[in-house]
Amino acid sequence: MNLNTTAAIRVDPETGQKLFNTRAEKASERIKGQGYEVVTDAEHLTLPEYKPDAAFDQSAQAQMDAFKEARRGADDYINMKGEFARYLDDHYTAAPIERETLSDECEVMVVGAGFAGLLLWYRLSAAGFTDIRFCEKGGDVGGTWYWNRYPGIACDVEAYSYLPLLDEMGYFPKMKFASGFEIFEYCQKMAERFGFYDHCLFHTEVTDASWDDVAERWIVSTNRGDVMRAKHLVLANGVLTTPRLARIAGMDKFQGKSFHTARWDYDVDLKGKRVGIIGTGATAVQVVPEIAKMAGQLHVFQRTASTIDVRDQRETTEEEIEEWKKEPGWAKHRRQRFAKLFGRRAMQANDGFLSGKAGPPKRRTRSEGPRLSQDEQVARDLETSFRIMEQIRDRIDVIIDDHETARQLKAYYPYGCKRPTFHDEYLPTFNKAHVHLVDVAPLGVQEINEQGVVHNGVQYELDVLIYATGFEFMSRETMARVRGIDGRSIAAKWQEEGTRTFVGLHTCGFPNLFIIAGPQGTGGSFNFLDAIEEHSEYLVALLTEMRDGGHSVVDIRQEDEIEFADHCAKADIATKPLRDCLGNFNGYGQAAPGSLGYFGGKKAERQRSWALETLEPYVFRPNKNTGG
Repeated sequence: MNLNTTAAIRVDPETGQKLFNTRAEKASERIKGQGYEVVTDAEHLTLPEYKPDAAFDQSAQAQMDAFKEARRGADDYINMKGEFARYLDDHYTAAPIERETLSDECEVMVVGAGFAGLLLWYRLSAAGFTDIRFCEKGGDVGGTWYWNRYPGIACDVEAYSYLPLLDEMGYFPKMKFASGFEIFEYCQKMAERFGFYDHCLFHTEVTDASWDDVAERWIVSTNRGDVMRAKHLVLANGVLTTPRLARIAGMDKFQGKSFHTARWDYDVDLKGKRVGIIGTGATAVQVVPEIAKMAGQLHVFQRTASTIDVRDQRETTEEEIEEWKKEPGWAKHRRQRFAKLFGRRAMQANDGFLSGKAGPPKRRTRSEGPRLSQDEQVARDLETSFRIMEQIRDRIDVIIDDHETARQLKAYYPYGCKRPTFHDEYLPTFNKAHVHLVDVAPLGVQEINEQGVVHNGVQYELDVLIYATGFEFMSRETMARVRGIDGRSIAAKWQEEGTRTFVGLHTCGFPNLFIIAGPQGTGGSFNFLDAIEEHSEYLVALLTEMRDGGHSVVDIRQEDEIEFADHCAKADIATKPLRDCLGNFNGYGQAAPGSLGYFGGKKAERQRSWALETLEPYVFRPNKNTGG
């Protein structure tokens, strides 16, 4: 029997499984910028001398507390609906491939086709699980690297430790910090190499997932009219998936062009235009230098300054590639070493240590005295953080010509309070005559009208307005669509009982459901791939145990879920001074401790290992056809 290779849905004659041809062709090739450029100016590549005597003091704390209080109530965001729904349009692929609706069954249904989805396919298929189906809202693989295509996009983690399956792919990143476009293309290469495309329904968004306890199946509905059944359901759609807009008076009045950085619109020509960008977080730090190369006038509206550390981008050398070729598993070993680094050391990614040629960087300590209490450790970390921030602030004085602009660009908070950023072009951009920093602290932009932005009585006339207002952290939009044994959604359960998971992967009352890198599952690692790797390995091991042990259903004991959630809350409270600010990771001060990111160290890893070794936290049901 021959396969019909042109049909959107076809059947493999050998396995009887459905295969898909739903990947949409590219709609636009107009992608500009290659991420971080190599900068050679020495003053941009070094930090001023470290100040060992600098100490975090009460005046610094008071300044931070005052700013936080002044900002309260300003973090109001709106959903992109109605007038702003167009900001979510997919500019990157052609129209969805026409296909028949599905009402069949698969063994594993996965939501998302980013790194987590790709890794799950690779590991699950290697373990003998082939009846796997993926639902992806976009038109191709990549996840965040599919949607985010703004000029200058790059990864802040070194590519040699960040990109998955480098050993298996025999791939060597072009730059130490890979551009978003290289990463997106790499995702496509992985999908093609490992046969992922045959298993993915693109332009397919899950709208409802309900557990049928009698059938022991998940009933999954989509925006394409599908009503499918799955034995296992995996949420692998990431932690930063829902773009957000700050609520600003008059947003709907602006007569120029506008869009969100999460859906960059290359149909809008910025050359010679009056451009405004609202937001100066991690995205803006990358995109502002690129906009400045095109715009006639650029106004950057900043509420809270970012930390701008040295990036020191470089090309991958031929010598490195030849050396890595001689070392089987070089990328895996480098990633394992990377996982031992924390804070700024992780972001700097010391080459000597990561290549195995040097020991780990020594932490600055005052003495090798008795073990510090948790409070003492936090106090010491605060002082270290303050000294690092002094270096970063001093760097601004070295680079920025205008004294007032330099003052406004200095972040006031501890290191890591907000996501650390690295760039060698961002600060020098503000020395350009056509680039203007507009300080809108503490409450943000006051008003938008037909002509542009109005703040403190000043009208900033614009042709284009770009929103770099980030993403909702751990969006619960998907959680509201997933309903368990009692008919409640995950979002409703967590609203009523508080966010409760076991190691971030399970939540009681939702059998055969697994959440990859969700709430309480990640947050403390600078390399997000670490969490994805660990969670995918755990999932493969658990599904293998179910298959080999004759189990049809698995849930988690409520007492283990409660205990782990309590651990997450206590760890969050204990380390809060190191992140004592308002940000998306803590719901801008509104989230309950431990309900979002995980800051509990290695306990989650130990709990996962214990669970698989003992099987104690699991509640299994035997396969019905085994009778026992």
